[in-house]
Amino acid sequence: MIRRTVPVIGLVLALAACSAAQQPSEQGKPPAKLDLRTSTAAASKGLDKVTWNLPYEPQTLDPIRSFNYAENTALANMCESLLRLTPDFKIKPGLAEKAENPDPTTWVYTLRKGVKFWNGDPLTAEDAAASLRRHLDPALGTWWGDYFHTVKSVKATGPMQVTVKLKQADVLFNQAMATAAGAVVQKKFLDKAGKGIGTPSDGVMCTGPFEFKSWQSGDSMTLVRNEAYWDKSLKAKSRSLKLRFIADETTAVNALRSGEVDGQFFYLPPAGLGQLKKSTSGSVTLGRSLTFWTLLGSAESGPYADPKVRRALSLALDRAAISKVVFQDTAAPQRALTGSDYWGYARDTFKKAHGALPPETPDQAEAERLLAEAGKTEKPVVIGIQGSSAVHEQTANLLKATGEALGLPIEIKVIPVEQYGNLYSDPKARKGVDAFLSTWYGNVPDPLDVYTVFLKGGRTNFSDYKAVDADIEKARAEADPAARAKLVTGIQSKVTRDVTWMPLNNLPVILYMNDRVTGAVPSFPYLYYPWAAGLGAR
Repeated sequence: MIRRTVPVIGLVLALAACSAAQQPSEQGKPPAKLDLRTSTAAASKGLDKVTWNLPYEPQTLDPIRSFNYAENTALANMCESLLRLTPDFKIKPGLAEKAENPDPTTWVYTLRKGVKFWNGDPLTAEDAAASLRRHLDPALGTWWGDYFHTVKSVKATGPMQVTVKLKQADVLFNQAMATAAGAVVQKKFLDKAGKGIGTPSDGVMCTGPFEFKSWQSGDSMTLVRNEAYWDKSLKAKSRSLKLRFIADETTAVNALRSGEVDGQFFYLPPAGLGQLKKSTSGSVTLGRSLTFWTLLGSAESGPYADPKVRRALSLALDRAAISKVVFQDTAAPQRALTGSDYWGYARDTFKKAHGALPPETPDQAEAERLLAEAGKTEKPVVIGIQGSSAVHEQTANLLKATGEALGLPIEIKVIPVEQYGNLYSDPKARKGVDAFLSTWYGNVPDPLDVYTVFLKGGRTNFSDYKAVDADIEKARAEADPAARAKLVTGIQSKVTRDVTWMPLNNLPVILYMNDRVTGAVPSFPYLYYPWAAGLGAR
């Protein structure tokens, strides 16, 4: 599945005190439970303008390429999808008032009547079908292709009806219609704009609560309220939303503290988080999230290709220290790649299976026993980290210290920020690297959306892991939630046991707003939900 394989670009996180590896007093100490929100206080009234900062300038507003934080933060307020992922992680009707599955390989979407594009033209099935078909054109290079690889055809089968035929049953396809993968852009606009879709000159033509007005490259983008928006409960309170592109964290934090910018989402804690927490003119809110910090295994030979070695390192690791020092008390230790916010169905099944996994607290004795079984190795485990990132550096220091305490040599390989992204797509770039650090997230509340990365031959199955391939295929074809949960928890057990990817910490959304504004959605669905519609005066 498409995943946010996002290198942590430009982050310079100040050391909270000293390196994580120098915090022995934190060994085994559980971190404080985080207060994670899905909403903020409602605004009393709208404002003429709200200024918000994005972590960098979007590359495009074209939904088929909106694969990253800044792109989706902007697009979520403009281009709506067939379904809607709500702030509390529910999938509900969006532009489609109904989604039906008459047989395992057919999805029929009935569109809402009365919805209009910003130019006043009505939404039709031809618009929705044209938007979805773009994902099937290899020349356009969609970033959501893993959700569409099972799609056989997309057709308008009535004035307000779209029918999608699949080559094989796939439960993740319909869920993906609640993300930007299911976003609808007007067909007439698509035909006219061509390669200009999503660019500063052309923008987009959609149906959301804010409409695209202008984009000044290198500086900002301006959205204005859609006065004819169909969903009265989400009509934008404020007249305009100016999105700044301040990428330098120090500059961004200063702009937030001074009131030059009203708010920002952070997917990792900024160096100035302590200043923002202590601010007398604003506040920090932590939101529920599907994002996690992980060590991605890529070794097909050598010591790290041995599951016992990986399990030993994982069992000895002090995740609480990572939470406290590296993430400044804004993260929670994880025992599995997916936690409770992914449990969108069969929650009791997932909760029971999660509780049966090895705890996230260190077990040095068991780690030493496993490493002794694996046998002593002189060859070091090579862990790749991104240069210019203290988040990477501090986590790596802790991993290295943990390995040394076990008798497992670990070598840290610093990779320039400009080249780090190549690790996700180029096997040559991963040569000589046994594992590398990454943020990652699934897009929908289904653990299967994450575990699908371990499909045999998949582009993100970096170590060619094969143990769960058949179960993943079965789970994607299983419509019954109870049966699917049983399959997925089995996959989770195997992946966790083999530590194919090492779960480290769950990363909440970090939201800062000054005291002038309130009403933003602080939880992970802000990437696909009109999070700014409720923004207004406190």
